[in-house]
Amino acid sequence: MMKIGIIGAGSIGLLFASHLSQICPVVIYTRTKEQAKVINENGIVLWKGNRALRMNVKAMTIDEWAGDEQLNIIAVKQYHLENILSRMKEFKKKIENLLFLQNGMGHLKLLSGINANHIFVGSIEHGANKENSFTVRHNGEGITNLALFKGDRDSLFEIVSLFPPSFPVKLHENYYEMLLNKLIINAVINPMTAILQVKNGELINNPYYLQVLKDLYLEISCIMHLKDVEGNLQKIIQVCQNTSENRSSMFKDIEGGRKTEVEAILGFLLEEKEKDNQKAPLITSFYHLIRGKEKGIDENG
Repeated sequence: MMKIGIIGAGSIGLLFASHLSQICPVVIYTRTKEQAKVINENGIVLWKGNRALRMNVKAMTIDEWAGDEQLNIIAVKQYHLENILSRMKEFKKKIENLLFLQNGMGHLKLLSGINANHIFVGSIEHGANKENSFTVRHNGEGITNLALFKGDRDSLFEIVSLFPPSFPVKLHENYYEMLLNKLIINAVINPMTAILQVKNGELINNPYYLQVLKDLYLEISCIMHLKDVEGNLQKIIQVCQNTSENRSSMFKDIEGGRKTEVEAILGFLLEEKEKDNQKAPLITSFYHLIRGKEKGIDENG
């Protein structure tokens, strides 16, 4: 049976640990000794609707991670990745399988030099909220999108077999297109809801917000040279409808006094625009507004 290590015990780390531990032994690696202790004492509690499930999951600190598990899932925020990658360089042996679950696309440039046999990237359509150090609420069921970044494609099918039917996976041929589809949605919904402090549905219910949404999206479509401009806009609107009562991850980060992943999302787009010397006043403005909201926030939050 394949052993799984999950690095990062935020909402996504806890969500994946609680589901995957139903199939395989899981070790979750936390930033603090205090959180590891609480998880070892209580397990991980997964709330789905009005039902709570308690999973026995072993917890250790990230300092104790050695990459020994057959599958290592990196579930930290994008801005913590460089510290994780630095730790990997200390490992004496090659890592077998690595799966990265970061928002945006800024992390792609960091992955090519990693000493691992197989590297996968994923994007997540689940809604999850960390209620305390060992409790996560699965408040929006979706799918996990997976694609191969480096290595043998057969290994990807082996990874998919570890996911229980209640936690579905969709495979993609092209990792760049998969992440781009998620980036487009995140780059519109996340900064707008974070600055306006509204739920996702308000972006399309308020005609003035909807106009800004369209204008922001058009900047993104020009920078990324999107072919199906209208189709991608309708996907964003559909996500707003389907998640109308949800608060975006960036909104929740700002509300909770935590650093956001704006660099991996809007920062990536600003780097891309420089390649064609394009102008992007809305992307630039939202980027600076979010960075202004972050001012003084401890990035370990």
